[in-house]
Amino acid sequence: MVLTLVPQRDVAPLRVAIVRSTYHSWATEKMLEGAIERWRRLGGRGEALIVATAPGTWELPAIARALTDQGCVDAIVALGAVIRGETDHFEFICRGVTMALADLTSHTGVPVGFGVLTCDSAEQARARAGGDAGNKGTEAMNAAVEAALMIRAVRELSPPRG
Repeated sequence: MVLTLVPQRDVAPLRVAIVRSTYHSWATEKMLEGAIERWRRLGGRGEALIVATAPGTWELPAIARALTDQGCVDAIVALGAVIRGETDHFEFICRGVTMALADLTSHTGVPVGFGVLTCDSAEQARARAGGDAGNKGTEAMNAAVEAALMIRAVRELSPPRG
């Protein structure tokens, strides 16, 4: 017999933090709106949602880490935008932030919904921040909540009999 985990869909017990970069705020504000709206549609309580800001995308992991160290959140949504310029700066920022957020979730067990845009142009960022290509803030909230619900289901498993 196979045991298939089906998490409860009740998000009421969850506490989620959104960490949003204020750099390229024209994009990250739209993603924040999408993430908050998704949280509400999922049935999340307003007082169970924390919103923190970071000056740039590079600082997202440090603030997300501080939230996990406090033990006060079940999931984090990281929202930022990095747009390619004329130097390698783009590559370093994107790679560093991605790896730091991946390390954070693997070391703490707190899922991080990755809502960091890595675009070649402002037009691409606009499309992904509530434009034609959807809203990555909404998608990141979905991912973070679904992961947190599954982690809760795993933790509720009984030990195997044997």
